[in-house]
Amino acid sequence: MSNQTDADVIVIGAGPSGSSAAALLAEHGHNVLLIEREKFPRYHIGESLLPFTYEPLKRLGLIERMRASAFIKKYSVQFISTSGKASQPFYFNTRYDDDVAQTWQVLRSEVDQMLLDHARDKGANGVEETKVLDLLRDGDRVTGVRVRQPDGTEAEYRAPITLDCSGKESFAASRNRWRVPDPELKKVAVWTYYKGAKRDKGIDEGTTTVAFLPEKGWFWYIPLHDDRVSVGVVAEGKYLTRGGIKAPQDIFHREVGLNKWIEEYLAPGHSTGDYYVTNEFSYHSRHCGCEGLLLLGDAFCFLDPVFSSGLMLALKSGVMAADAAHEAFADGDLSAGRFTEYGETLREGIENIRKLCYAFYNENFSFGKLVQKYPDIAGDVTDCLSGDVNKDFSRMFKCIEDFCPVPDSLPLGEPLPVHKPAVN
Repeated sequence: MSNQTDADVIVIGAGPSGSSAAALLAEHGHNVLLIEREKFPRYHIGESLLPFTYEPLKRLGLIERMRASAFIKKYSVQFISTSGKASQPFYFNTRYDDDVAQTWQVLRSEVDQMLLDHARDKGANGVEETKVLDLLRDGDRVTGVRVRQPDGTEAEYRAPITLDCSGKESFAASRNRWRVPDPELKKVAVWTYYKGAKRDKGIDEGTTTVAFLPEKGWFWYIPLHDDRVSVGVVAEGKYLTRGGIKAPQDIFHREVGLNKWIEEYLAPGHSTGDYYVTNEFSYHSRHCGCEGLLLLGDAFCFLDPVFSSGLMLALKSGVMAADAAHEAFADGDLSAGRFTEYGETLREGIENIRKLCYAFYNENFSFGKLVQKYPDIAGDVTDCLSGDVNKDFSRMFKCIEDFCPVPDSLPLGEPLPVHKPAVN
């Protein structure tokens, strides 16, 4: 590959947003260079799919491959009180047809490899173990990337548009100083994996469980294939490190003892030995892109994981970005302004989830109390939590205000406008 114009599109990162965008753009006939710094398969957190992940997976043509996989089928979500009492599982088929109502609990190393393979099958040039060092620019326009290749040498690759799908590293947002921490969602997560832990039978085997702790902390419990369970605790840092306890495994096991359901379900199993931590993880990008650059997935925004929205938003943004870029190429107009609708639509969905996250962590709020008082909005609550996030939820949030404040939407996500010199 030369060091001039080397592709139509450069994609930074081969996670779900990057591989999905690369696959669709290559399918449209565009020359796509997909650059991944790691060697796949590789470990990644984020394993539970929402029902409406079905739509981008269908668009990618991967539904049958997912159905043929070993991934555990997920039909429901349940909640566990601080005393350890389990709610009746909420089954998605009470509102959606069978296609949407059944989703999956995935091992990211496997599903991400599937997505990368799919992008390559569609014609994308996927290179691994290649680290993007910097963005190339011509004035205000991003024109490509400078990379370090597997042999240690550096190279430059140029394209009319670059898609930043770098995940939580948020490559471009960090370098452009666009990264904005969420005003309130500043939690800490500690997690590990168990083998031999208890799981329910039949249709309930793949249920996602949210188990509450005091002070609005909570556990996730996600059954995976190969007898693995992903289990983690999320809460304020000051709560998790109380008493001076800071070692991840010590924090985790202390919290296990505070929810009887979690304690019971983990008891027959054993930890695989690795414990992971991430701190204050909710952030947003001030802009969805600029001239020659567009942000996707976690590179654009990362939200608290309580509603398992990350994978859905990543795949959704990949499809949306690919469509927007393809239309821009067709019209011969790749200006930043072309991607205004992309940024607005993605932010709308993000804001709806973010507002529900704020409510979730408010001590005066519960979904049970909300639906009991306003049974007519149960469908809206279900839709938003299931990933159908681009709807008018104004009535739902008006009802939530009876229990707790609902934050204003953050004024973020527009493309960076082109700087125009002042006219004398």
